[in-house]
Amino acid sequence: PKVYLITGDKNRRIARYKGVEIINVPFSSNRFSLFLWALRVRKILLQLHKQKKIQWVNLHTPPLIPGLMLPKKIPLLLTVHGTYLGMSGAFNKVRYFESHWTSIEIQLKQLMEYFIFRRSAKTIVLNPQGQEEVLAYGYQKQITKISKGIDVDRFKPNPSVTKDIDVLFYSGKEFYKGHRAMVAVCKALIAIKSDIVICIIGDTSKGHSTEYIKNTENVILAGEVTHDEEIHFYQRSRVFASTSYYEGLTSSSIQAMAMALPVVVWDLLFYRNLVVDQETGVFVAVDDFQQMALQINRLLGDAANSTLLGNHARQMIVTSYSWKTISKQFFDILI
Repeated sequence: PKVYLITGDKNRRIARYKGVEIINVPFSSNRFSLFLWALRVRKILLQLHKQKKIQWVNLHTPPLIPGLMLPKKIPLLLTVHGTYLGMSGAFNKVRYFESHWTSIEIQLKQLMEYFIFRRSAKTIVLNPQGQEEVLAYGYQKQITKISKGIDVDRFKPNPSVTKDIDVLFYSGKEFYKGHRAMVAVCKALIAIKSDIVICIIGDTSKGHSTEYIKNTENVILAGEVTHDEEIHFYQRSRVFASTSYYEGLTSSSIQAMAMALPVVVWDLLFYRNLVVDQETGVFVAVDDFQQMALQINRLLGDAANSTLLGNHARQMIVTSYSWKTISKQFFDILI
């Protein structure tokens, strides 16, 4: 069946896909504009449904405002990338990070999520933690776990590229990405191996977490990069590490594993089903910065084991996370 993809204009580029009609609805970043955008999208959806061109709407959350504006007559398939229960740090019994939202803001966002969940006919989550979070809202309809996918033909290792980066990190702008922990691990790594080369891609604008890494020659701050540049950084790296405390399902870890890199991550529920301890990567107790540094250093010093874990990781991603596999799982829900 034909797919209609309604998008905003962030990072807009010319793209064409067989069987897909892209409908661009521009919007700016403020919430009022998003409200108007949602009204325009609602009108488009009603027209497509009246013309019998669509049978389902698949909404990805967050954000939430478009979900509240969807027409009720069209069945909703919800894909939950994260909930504010998780993003606020309240899911775990131990609070690993402080939310930048106030308690009132969190309660309001969770109320909006509750109404969207009630509206959904079926829901997709990305990992076991996502399922637990949705269930915490009292959701009682069908929940299916389907991961993010990846282009395994594009994200693949290149033996001809020199491995001149020891450890690669990805840094996001959200508080739950673990900036403080990333810096602590970098310090521990440099203390263990004075000539180590660390590269951080992504947003490193958080001042409280970047002063140290800005002033050491061991760390390369690559900043925001394109997908092609991202692939090149993976190809240059030996190990991928993540200090994130929360993810819907971490794209960076999937990409790293597709590039045959062993990954070192915190032992948190959202990584389960993706990282298999001592087979595709290594779990470390949350906030044990010294142990994470030691595990990374061990992988750097044991090329055979590092290669074995990386190859197992690549094999897992090709088998279970390719777009061909993911799209089949997705389509099965609709029929």
